[in-house]
Amino acid sequence: MFKKILVALDHSQIGQQVFEQALDLAKLTQANLMLLHVLSPEEEGSPYVPTFSSFNYYPGLSSQSFELYQEQWETFKNKGIQMLQFFCTQANTAGVTTEFTQNIGNPGRIVCDLARSYNADLIVMGRRGRSGLTELFLGSVSNYVLHHAHCSVHVVHLSVIHKTNEIVKESTSTLSVN
Repeated sequence: MFKKILVALDHSQIGQQVFEQALDLAKLTQANLMLLHVLSPEEEGSPYVPTFSSFNYYPGLSSQSFELYQEQWETFKNKGIQMLQFFCTQANTAGVTTEFTQNIGNPGRIVCDLARSYNADLIVMGRRGRSGLTELFLGSVSNYVLHHAHCSVHVVHLSVIHKTNEIVKESTSTLSVN
């Protein structure tokens, strides 16, 4: 059935679920896994790109901002590698041949390109649940991959329990008592 499964991971809450489902599928079909993390400014937790004003009121501030951004980006990269190593170790311990890569770029394109070059039979990825204007402006990686991938795509949705907890947290955090 499946011989090679590409698993697209990020630092969102759904990452663990995506990995677990991919690992279960790999065990059932005796497939190999390729874990992928795409470094992108669109991902949750990625550092903000500093904006440079054409007015240089404070000399040296722009270079300090850039240095801070570089440090934050390096930390973000290392966090991605650590996540991939952690999942890779879990899969290898479970007897599934697994490798990983971390690439920089547009997540949808990177996922589709790597799936093609890896010759994946299946892509497993999560869905953040963006819709409406948010999806229009920020895009949807899962939607892009569904329309451009050369192979089957399994999209993992956040469980209803997680969504309900998020709604409750948002509702309670916006209430204030005077």
